[in-house]
Amino acid sequence: MNKNDFEQYLKDRYYNQIKWYDKKAIYNKNVYKGLQTVVAVLSVVTLILLLAEEEWLRWLAIISSTIVAIGTTLLSKFKYQEKWINYRTICETLRKEKHYYDAKLYDYRDAEDPEALFVRKAEDLISRDARKVSENSQ
Repeated sequence: MNKNDFEQYLKDRYYNQIKWYDKKAIYNKNVYKGLQTVVAVLSVVTLILLLAEEEWLRWLAIISSTIVAIGTTLLSKFKYQEKWINYRTICETLRKEKHYYDAKLYDYRDAEDPEALFVRKAEDLISRDARKVSENSQ
């Protein structure tokens, strides 16, 4: 692979993929932490409301426990924590691979075509994630 094609690959595909994985990791982290916080706080609030004598506070406890159930279900169903960790891992692995390439470390040290090797490794990582997502959605 010639240097121009490699630079074009980095610009058109590699850096865009890093941005995409980074954005998805941040989104899933924020949703996960937000839902976890709501579930934790409302779980405690529900217990306190159940001890109340007033009828309207008991209704708030029912609403609160319903929100806890929905939040817990969303966390379980959509696997925000798992996605956050997966996307962050892929993003950082892609970044690390570029450092290995730049420093001519490991497989790149003696590679006949380090650019082609880099592209293959990056695409293997991306396609492995696409297969995993496809398998999980079935």
